[in-house]
Amino acid sequence: MRIAHIIGLSVAFGLFGAALAHHSDAGYDQERVIGFEGTVTRFLWRNPHITVYVETQNEAGELVEWGVETGSTPIMTRSGWSRDVFAPGDVVSVRGHPDRQHRAHTMMISIEKSDGSVWIQDETDTVATASAMSLDGVWKGIGATTGPFSRALDAMPLTPAGEAARASYNFQAESPIRDCRPPPPPGSTVASTVYLNGFEVQEDRVIIRSEFFDAERVVYLDGRGHPQNGERTNLGHSIGRWDGDTLVVDTALFAEHRSSNGTGVPSGPNKHVVERFSLSEDGTRMIVEVELEDPDYLVGTFRATKELLYTPHLQLFRYDCDPELSRQAGFE
Repeated sequence: MRIAHIIGLSVAFGLFGAALAHHSDAGYDQERVIGFEGTVTRFLWRNPHITVYVETQNEAGELVEWGVETGSTPIMTRSGWSRDVFAPGDVVSVRGHPDRQHRAHTMMISIEKSDGSVWIQDETDTVATASAMSLDGVWKGIGATTGPFSRALDAMPLTPAGEAARASYNFQAESPIRDCRPPPPPGSTVASTVYLNGFEVQEDRVIIRSEFFDAERVVYLDGRGHPQNGERTNLGHSIGRWDGDTLVVDTALFAEHRSSNGTGVPSGPNKHVVERFSLSEDGTRMIVEVELEDPDYLVGTFRATKELLYTPHLQLFRYDCDPELSRQAGFE
């Protein structure tokens, strides 16, 4: 086994921030980069984050097993990884961001094998390869619209209850990601640039699937309304109609979610979301216009637009989140 001490480096956040946006990054110090060499002991191909365990020697000469956290299986598969890319005994060099709580855990930037191959996480936007004729198909978030959307939601004025909720929010202890719980709309469809969305348009409904935590929404187009005193669910109850070629979706009856109206701001019982899905003129993009009201936590109406890229050459993968692993990765 190669032996090397941990090397601390300073790095500007912007260099790696875009490539690591999907991570539970609150648990990692993205202002620092560490590097070490060691031997792979385990390779877990599970979600929410694939983890490579690497044994190395610390400055005291003791053997320490480091958990090297990467992306999820859909992201890493599209980055060229497979479940057998690493095996116990492989000698590797690791670069990553250190854990804030000083665990032997790091968020990967790169892993180099002894054969010289370098394995990274590729979250770059794809380019348009085809034009859609309808909303039906596979779509991927466009990074240039995701950041402004999320920042605008985080900047919404809050009610006293919203302010108190955000101030008391403990990401490590309270994040719904710990329990493999996806964000409700509009986040389940438009919050991510690294996970794909599938739209299946049927006569009486539209089914919207997200790779992220395998979220699946059914939008009923048969004229029904929201049921009175209906069951409140994480993704809410969605009804829709066609306004020309635009799909208008109205969603209500949300269950409580600890962080959905911006970071640390919950969903309230009166939360109401209206989304308008339409194609760009050339059919390469889906335009998603969102109106969100949650009077228990937000002051006023949140309005923002996000775009998805038509990606028929890509396929959705199952997420199959592992709660045990989710509670370990970047939280505890």
